[in-house]
Order: sequence, then structure tokens, then C-alpha cells
Amino acid sequence: MATIGLAATMLAACGSQEAAPDQNAASGDSGGDGAKTYAMVFKNTGNPYGEKMMDGFEEAIKEAGGEVILRAPDQPTAEGQIQIVEQLITQKVDSILITGNDIDALQPVLKKAMDAGIKVLSADAAVNPQSRLVHVNQADPELIGRTQIQAVSEMINGEGQIAVLSATSQASNQNLWIEWMKKELEKPEYDKVELVKVAYGDDLRDKSTSETEALLLQYPDLKAIVSPTTVGIAAAGKVLTDKGLEGKIALTGLGLPSEMATYIENGVSPAMFLWNPIDVGYGAGMTAVALVEGEITGKLGEKFEAGRLGEKEIVEDGEGTQVMLGEPFRFDKENIAEWKEVY
Repeated sequence: MATIGLAATMLAACGSQEAAPDQNAASGDSGGDGAKTYAMVFKNTGNPYGEKMMDGFEEAIKEAGGEVILRAPDQPTAEGQIQIVEQLITQKVDSILITGNDIDALQPVLKKAMDAGIKVLSADAAVNPQSRLVHVNQADPELIGRTQIQAVSEMINGEGQIAVLSATSQASNQNLWIEWMKKELEKPEYDKVELVKVAYGDDLRDKSTSETEALLLQYPDLKAIVSPTTVGIAAAGKVLTDKGLEGKIALTGLGLPSEMATYIENGVSPAMFLWNPIDVGYGAGMTAVALVEGEITGKLGEKFEAGRLGEKEIVEDGEGTQVMLGEPFRFDKENIAEWKEVY
């Protein structure tokens, strides 16, 4: 339980126009009384997971005495995030935390930010190592991917067609989790489990709903949907509930307990997983503070105090480095009543 932030406080894995540069600033401005300014750029507005991450980030920065800027484009696109980052560079913020909508497309503008002396880091959905100093990872990507396949196979008794409802096709975290899902499916015990499609709802409720309905029409023998995105799994839960498919098509993935409680309690989703998104934002905020204060540089082996999360160490992440926060946690009928009131 401690891995998702239970330990001391019980809390304390996205329209056609992008948000204008002066929109979506949730709080703060640069340069207040010499305080350091920390910006967070999430994937898109109206995303409950992102809102919880922002809450945690703001908590950490205020605890450290800094100024907070919270931003997100209207739609989950790299272009919208680039526009926001350009403005933050002009504002001369001290740090930018970004949850990337594209692993590579943001590199030029983030490199520009770093060249301007801004400490850049990513969290949740990584940007490539050349685009940031360090990444803050909510949980081990391999465990996230494999755990979801293990769970869905159990739900369908090891036999039948399954589909994945992801966020955007460019989301680095989603793609990495799906890679590990596919690796897990290579094991002999999953010979009778068939992954028929990976669909993309773009972390938009309406599109995720449409993609779920399309999966049901396209694959009449579908036995389960795995949705490793809080927006997608909630949309799929509503579709399956509205169609009376509880007990017929299983649903699992990554969801917010408050949004998924109904679907767990009615049997549509026997179980799902997540970590504490508030802790992800808080941990990323504390990492940003450590970078700005010169306590770390993002190099392998460095350690720092991450507030109520305790000491954290920078570990390997492919060609870059990362801070690993914990493991995915299972929510089911046994514990959802407790957690739905928490986040």
C-alpha cells in the first residue's frame, strides 16, 4: 500500500483548436518575490487523472515555497504543448514538468527551454532523453503491462479475444505498456488468448466511447477490453454497463477509483489498477525542486529527499534516467468502497 502513497496520509498509470497561450493557467505567475517558478504542462484539459497530478505537483511546490503554473492544451496534441512551452520560455520559469503527448515532437522546444537555463523533466508519459534531464515514472512499465494481461486472462479463464483501448498512438507510456502486454502474451499459457486490436480513444471521452462501441461491433466474440488509460476505461465501463454486458465482456486497465467504483461494483470490471496520481505529481514536483536547487542534475545514482515520499534515487531509463515511484495497485470489490472516496 505504501507504494501508492498510503503510508502516512492516505493521500497526503490525454476541438480542433489548441488552447491560447494565456488560457488554462491554474495558478501562479513567474517571479513572485524572488520565489522560483515551477510549471507543469499536462496532456489536455478536462482529464481527471491530470487534475489529480496537478494537485500533487502544486502541493509539492507550495511546500517548497515556490510559485506554481499549471497548463494544458484543449486537445492532447504535441502542437498544443509546444505553444504552451514557448510561452513558458518567454516567462523565464525555472522549471518545466511535462507529460508528453509525443515522445519526439517536443524535443526542439524542450531543448530550447534547457538552453535557456530551464530545468526540464517529464512525468507519467516520457519525452525522449534528449528532451529532459530526468523522467518521473509512476511505476515499473514492465509490471504495468504484464499485470494487466495476467488479470484479463484470469477474467476470461485464459481463452478468448481481447482488445486494447489506448490513449493516443504517440503516447510513450501507453505504447511501452502495450509492448509489455504483447511480450506477456507470448508466454505459452496465453496460447488461447488473442489480441485482436489496439484502438485509440485519444484520451477523449467521446472518442473513447465511439472506439469501444466500434470494438463491440467489429468483434462480436470479444471477451474483454484492456484500457490502460483512466479516460478510456471509464468510457468503456459506461458503454458496457449501458448495453448490459456485465459478466459477458470483462473490463480492466488503469482507472481512477472514484470513476470506476460503479463499474467494479456492478461487475463490469472485476478489477483494475492504478497508482496514486497525486503522488505522481507530488514526486515530480519534488524532483523539479531538487533540480532547480542543484541537489541533483539527473545523473544515475543521485539521491534526494522527496518530501513525504521519502528518499528517491535516480535509476536507469534506457538512454536516460528516471525516478521510479512504485508498483501498480489492484482495485476490486474488496477495497473499492474505501478508495472511491480518496481519489
